[in-house]
Amino acid sequence: MDSRPVGVFDSGVGGLSVLRHFQRLAPNERVIYFADTAYFPYGPRPPAEVRKRAFAIVDRLIRSDVKMVIVACNTASASAIADLRQVFPVPFVGMVPGVKPAVQSSASGCVAILATSGTLDGDLYQRVVDEFGRSTRVISCHGDGLADLVEHGKAGTPEARAAVRASLTSAIEAGADTVVLGCTHYPFLEADILGEFPGVRLVDTSEAVARRAVQVLAESDLAAPPDQAGQLGLIVSGDREQFRAAMAALGFEPRSEEVPA
Repeated sequence: MDSRPVGVFDSGVGGLSVLRHFQRLAPNERVIYFADTAYFPYGPRPPAEVRKRAFAIVDRLIRSDVKMVIVACNTASASAIADLRQVFPVPFVGMVPGVKPAVQSSASGCVAILATSGTLDGDLYQRVVDEFGRSTRVISCHGDGLADLVEHGKAGTPEARAAVRASLTSAIEAGADTVVLGCTHYPFLEADILGEFPGVRLVDTSEAVARRAVQVLAESDLAAPPDQAGQLGLIVSGDREQFRAAMAALGFEPRSEEVPA
């Protein structure tokens, strides 16, 4: 048993798609969520800059005595998680594009990977495609700008529908019947995607990542005491009120306390 908190970070609200599952699966865990909104979005930033931010954030979380870190951002996972594991003495769980389950569920043999440039241009993405996508046509779809819509409370709007239509139409017309949501912001656009493309299958790995985090805690004897009350602390590098408003727009209004940045 370990009562220390779990650290979770993302460039903004996207990581809440992982956090909501983690809190459901492990309601007695304390969590510190770091929203790096001062540097949002990560997707268009050079990998070296994203890596630098990831190291600074994890260093801050370690100073809050976290027992594990969930890198709830595909771009940061692609750019930094291997190096983070080499440097910091805690377990890490990160995002991996859901190419394998997409390939397994596709009936047409064609899948679309919707992600930011930072993820699509990374070595991790290419390794996953090479390993699991050999028998399937994989179409990379750049979703740059979609995370901004979620971050600014515009999921579920005509603007969001138009943006997902622009990002995915060519892949769907090419035969893709399955879309991998390769950014933690994108699960909040599921209704918009399905509204535009009703027959498409969506692959969202956020719940699987949350399950893996719970598994790692158990395997490492780091799970919280069963009688501990779960808590959520927030660290926001940018405008805290704006971040809370974005959380509320997504229907995510947990009881939380501010943690000094």
